Amino acid sequence: MSEPRETELKLDVEASDIARLREHPLLAGDWAETELTSTYFDTPDGRLREAGYTLRVRQDGDRHIQTVKARGNGAVGLFDRPEWESAVAGPNPEPAAFAGTPIAKILDGATELAPLYTSTVTRSVRCLAETGPAGSRIEVALDRGRVWGPDDRVSPVSEIEFELTGGAPGALFDLARALGADVPLRLGVLSKFERGDFLIGGRLGRAVKAEPVPLDPDMSAAQAFQAVALACLRQTRLNETVLLARRDVEALHQLRVSLRRLRSAFSLFGGVIEDRRVPAIKAELKRLSEPFGHARNLDVYLGKTLPRERERRPDENGLLILERHLETERAAAHDAVRAVLESREWRDFLLDLVAWIEAGPWLGPDNPHAARRDGPAKAFATEELERRRRQVKKRGRHLAELDPEARHRVRIAAKKLRYGAEFFAALYAGKKAGKRHAAFVEALADLQDHLGDLNDIATAHTLAAELAKGAPEGAVFAAGLATADTEARTEHLLAEAATAHEALIDVRPFWR
Repeated sequence: MSEPRETELKLDVEASDIARLREHPLLAGDWAETELTSTYFDTPDGRLREAGYTLRVRQDGDRHIQTVKARGNGAVGLFDRPEWESAVAGPNPEPAAFAGTPIAKILDGATELAPLYTSTVTRSVRCLAETGPAGSRIEVALDRGRVWGPDDRVSPVSEIEFELTGGAPGALFDLARALGADVPLRLGVLSKFERGDFLIGGRLGRAVKAEPVPLDPDMSAAQAFQAVALACLRQTRLNETVLLARRDVEALHQLRVSLRRLRSAFSLFGGVIEDRRVPAIKAELKRLSEPFGHARNLDVYLGKTLPRERERRPDENGLLILERHLETERAAAHDAVRAVLESREWRDFLLDLVAWIEAGPWLGPDNPHAARRDGPAKAFATEELERRRRQVKKRGRHLAELDPEARHRVRIAAKKLRYGAEFFAALYAGKKAGKRHAAFVEALADLQDHLGDLNDIATAHTLAAELAKGAPEGAVFAAGLATADTEARTEHLLAEAATAHEALIDVRPFWR
């Protein structure tokens, strides 16, 4: 018997735009409005969270509905997950209703379920029948409210959900694109349960590092790519939210990390995902993200390179002139980042990208690599990791003698290998594989750190050259001093990088 499923596209919207959506010609009509209060439960030791499920009791008027949901695999926009619902008598969970759901065994013997947090929303619902070329049926829900925890911390909720009640998921994206032309909509990545988790964990509004990718050995290579790409975009959206609220150096760094990981995923899976749209997707991703790199380079220079130079030359007044000049440049660079993130072009790109990941031409029968695409993820990962390791080994020979461009190629190859090792980690289970994975990633990170320091020196050269085009004379002189001083570290860093490369090659690969 198949699991009951819920397929919905969740989008964040500004609270001030909710009324515009209700009145939009595509959604015009009668709306049913209701007040929903939902409380989420778990055992004191977090058994449900650990197992990947949520338990909720929702009050809708005089009715109480108990719902069990699989938490999903880091969904971005499109949430497709098993769901079990039962009517219950009151606001507390009823164990009898666990029967037939996966949590029955998980909670077997549990003596207590405690409330975690509660959401209260005003929901407006409108059903669209026979919409789109496939005649799909969609239930549209507008939610306005908040999630609040036991310590009175609160997070506002303002979102629109399109639930597919019949037809193809593509209709959800078509509707989102049409509405997004008039009202800014952003891919939703946090369910109300996850929003509550972030709230009580103090993680809302903070920079987010990459999370482990929930891969399963039973997955195909295609499913692995989807999980990896969506995990990258989830990190993108979480850090984008921070940057839309304020300038944040770490959030920008993590946003760039997420996009580098995404580009690496396109490279790692290139042999199975190529279709007519991929070249344009990669080119657009590179173009849109260019301002992020310039702002990050200035953050690194002002946060790392310049403080070191001040320690070396505390009496050099030109360093203060340089700092003031670069702070002005940095403010303009971060404004450019925000302009991209606020643009309809960026929002549409991410929406279209998720639609392509979920149902692009690469998944069709005409893909010449369909056999490899549909083959086991673990076999694909093993082959790809082996190939990438050979690449790093070959490119890094005689590393200390390589010119900056060749070193850059080694750094990029090492970065892709590291991201691949992180992406595929869950496919290699067991204590021994876990230890070998940790040792391999540690050695790879050491190489990356040294190559990254060398890249910072190259970036300092670039910034110094740009300063000569209009910066105050004192700033140009100070930048030249900083460049000369950082260049003096090159020989030492090259030796350290060469040693790290040799150490990496000596570490036994965890996938063998």
